Amino acid sequence: MINMVPNCITLLNLLSGCVAIVFAFHPLEITDRMAGWEWSAIMMGAAALFDFLDGAVARLLNAKSNIGKELDSLSDLVSFGVAPGLLLMNVLLLAGAGWCSYIALFLPLMGALRLAKFNVDDSQSVTFKGLPIPANAIFWIGVTGAMMQGRLEPTVGIVVAFILLMGLLMVCNLPMFSLKMSDFSLRNNFVRYIVIAAAVIFVATMGVAGFAATILLYIVVSVLQRVVRITTD
Repeated sequence: MINMVPNCITLLNLLSGCVAIVFAFHPLEITDRMAGWEWSAIMMGAAALFDFLDGAVARLLNAKSNIGKELDSLSDLVSFGVAPGLLLMNVLLLAGAGWCSYIALFLPLMGALRLAKFNVDDSQSVTFKGLPIPANAIFWIGVTGAMMQGRLEPTVGIVVAFILLMGLLMVCNLPMFSLKMSDFSLRNNFVRYIVIAAAVIFVATMGVAGFAATILLYIVVSVLQRVVRITTD
């Protein structure tokens, strides 16, 4: 029964992702005074919250299991791979991108490969290899939101380039730091605090587009850390 507690939270992640997909196909339809794309983004945000909580609860209850690990990956694929990919596809279709809209399906494909690689690699606890799939979802929440609000012109060539970039970043071996903290000391978490503070500033000043800016900053900082490490060695 104890092992089922984190698994139930993981299933809430999956449920949130499924609901996000439903709304993704109705980006302009108003439900309770919010558009479908907004509900889709909110449900992906809820999925991210449940994704954080299931791991925290599993550690607290010492209820880690192989089933939980596999269930977590399956849920993440739906919530952070399929859902943002379909939301982006439908937003691009509304923008008149035509067949290029379906290139957004590249994201769940690379997300699946990224999660498969993660499951067979025990070295990704403190650092990740490649862009974590939740970060992919957060980035596209920011981009699609900015496009729907008219703050970002949906230039097909640029969007397709970012689709390919984010997809390939998920499956590359670039070391990227985890935002999980073992303690709250400034010395051990300076970079994490910088990214978190920047996220607050970006969202406060840029709105939903600030989520995309935060992930771009996260990628840049990870690359700079890699360059500094190579130079030092």
